[in-house]
Amino acid sequence: MRRPVLLVIAHGSRDPRHAATVHDLVRRVRSLRPGLRVETGFLDFNIPSVKGVLESLDAEGVRDVVALPLLLTRAFHAKSDIPAVLAEAPPRLRIRQAEVLGPSPLLLSALEHRLYEAGLTPADKSSTGVVLASAGSSDPEAIAVIAEIAREWRHTGWCAVRPAFASAALPRTEQAVRELRDLGCARVAVAPYVLAPGFLPDRIARGAAGADVLADVLGAAPEVARVALERYDAARVPVLAAVGA
Repeated sequence: MRRPVLLVIAHGSRDPRHAATVHDLVRRVRSLRPGLRVETGFLDFNIPSVKGVLESLDAEGVRDVVALPLLLTRAFHAKSDIPAVLAEAPPRLRIRQAEVLGPSPLLLSALEHRLYEAGLTPADKSSTGVVLASAGSSDPEAIAVIAEIAREWRHTGWCAVRPAFASAALPRTEQAVRELRDLGCARVAVAPYVLAPGFLPDRIARGAAGADVLADVLGAAPEVARVALERYDAARVPVLAAVGA
């Protein structure tokens, strides 16, 4: 029995950096699991579309697919957009939607590595306040998850950690930076909890103007690729069980 194809589903963006980063991440996933077929589909703006990839897989005779939302929280796209697209797939395809990437301890490790790449060291943790800057969502579940991640991350040794949002919720990045300054942290760092560059990550970067350190987006960090494979493995077991593998 062949392993199910992994279909990575990204949102898509008019910003070409977004698709380039998604493809970099997918290449990283392939490098960690040689022999696993990994395809990429976009919900909007970029090609190939999710619908087009699913139709191509069906035409090739593929029958089992694990669809992985390239998302950090379980908000509108994971709950509505992606299930709707998958429901329109060719009926011969057996598809399971994997869980979104976050939260995961591996993603916290990726955030810290990005901060160290930006100039911090582990010795700086106790005197550094961190803004966990996400894209934002109108979904209260997603906002609550970001707040909980910030609380958990604070317990790993940082002076303080505050969540911030580029849209749909408060505080904004610049407000969180000021709050950490007022708290007395010796330095303030902004860690974008986003996967790829684009409009909202650029807003986060502008809001970080008053910080001492701005980390890069998570992008193709090896930890992100490992989480993707963890989500694939968790979803593929029921797929194989359903077909008697």
